[in-house]
Amino acid sequence: MNEKLARTCPECGEKLIGRADKKFCSDQCRNTYNNRLNSDASNTVRNINNILRKNRRILQELNKQSGKTMVTKDTLLSNGFNFTYNTHTYKTQKGFNYHFCYEQGYLFLEDKNLYLLVTSKDREG
Repeated sequence: MNEKLARTCPECGEKLIGRADKKFCSDQCRNTYNNRLNSDASNTVRNINNILRKNRRILQELNKQSGKTMVTKDTLLSNGFNFTYNTHTYKTQKGFNYHFCYEQGYLFLEDKNLYLLVTSKDREG
């Protein structure tokens, strides 16, 4: 039995006409379907990306002059920095953990109770 199944648009249910690999009847149905499918995750991702971008901007602004600046935790917090979010960490051979928001990073210096701000030029975030 070699019956062809009628293909329909997953958004509106219309019969699909045209190419064999066509999945939606129109761009509007494709966009509506994908927007609905991704809406919950999109809000979460958008909020996290906004925090990461803000963190990056804060580090970049505070580290503008020398490329290696020391600041207090209060300075970072008063500018709205959120320590919960970073894009990655880098552990040196000596065991120091740098935290990065894309190419902008910081290292907590316990002995000085300060944060060393750095910009990574040779690493991609």
